[in-house]
Amino acid sequence: MTDRYAPDIQWQQPIDDFMAYLRFEKRYSAHTLSQYKTQLLQAAEYFSQHASDWLNVSSEQIRRFSMHLRSKQYNPRSINLKLSCIRSLYKFLKAKHTTHSSFSNPGEGIKGPKFDKPLPKNLDVDQMTQLLSINDDDVLAIRDKAMMELMYSSGLRISELVNVNLGDIRDGEIRVLGKGNKERVIPVGGKALKALESWLALRAQFANEGEVAVFLSKRKQRISIRHVRERMKVWGLKQGISTPIHPHKLRHSFASHMLESSGDLRAIQEMLGHTSLSATQVYTHVDFQHLAKVYDKAHPRAKKRHSNDDEH
Repeated sequence: MTDRYAPDIQWQQPIDDFMAYLRFEKRYSAHTLSQYKTQLLQAAEYFSQHASDWLNVSSEQIRRFSMHLRSKQYNPRSINLKLSCIRSLYKFLKAKHTTHSSFSNPGEGIKGPKFDKPLPKNLDVDQMTQLLSINDDDVLAIRDKAMMELMYSSGLRISELVNVNLGDIRDGEIRVLGKGNKERVIPVGGKALKALESWLALRAQFANEGEVAVFLSKRKQRISIRHVRERMKVWGLKQGISTPIHPHKLRHSFASHMLESSGDLRAIQEMLGHTSLSATQVYTHVDFQHLAKVYDKAHPRAKKRHSNDDEH
């Protein structure tokens, strides 16, 4: 397969229609749209050798595509992503682009290779305190501290952070638009509000007239996702954190620390903006790891937990 593949119209048009649907109706991010398009173009390149168009691809051909990817040493996560994109395209085609009542999703039920889903990694409370103990009075440092405080305070996704506008924060709460254009309101902690106040007092240096974005770059534009990632990586090194810092790690830390303190999975689900509880339940495993470490250190007979000795 090549990176220069240009599909015929019968393969390209359904992809374009699907991309428009994801962009304008589902409100997917540019990054997600790019991922979908890349995966579907690769699939189209393969299927076009065996079928005339998307509606004539069979389940067996999709299975062969999966096997082809394995033979090319694609990792299980990549294969599953490609199969997921194919299934999503066919759901769209069934709903929007076919009147054939007998049409079924050929990708339905085809499972990719199994893989171990890694648990989300987070910083402990001491590490978070170390990261956020920024005393630099430089305006960029003040901005960056406000961004990190807000992400950790409210469990924001990076896309939600960069899209925050001036009117979204009021009365100790923040309104964000999450995945699928779903709105939610989340509390903002006192330290984050104080950091935001310090930044907003200096924000005018970065803002053109009429600008509504809270976080701006030196170019006087809404800060980009890439820029946020770069700045957080820099601060992790500056603050002496032993593990690499990236925005999603702050969101994971928020969820894990909230669960350790409250145990209220439903409330955390609401604050994270997860549509299903199963997406939030991964943090119960993180929390158990924390509890297990405490148990092993504190309980006088903890080591017996892992032994095969029978009790008498």
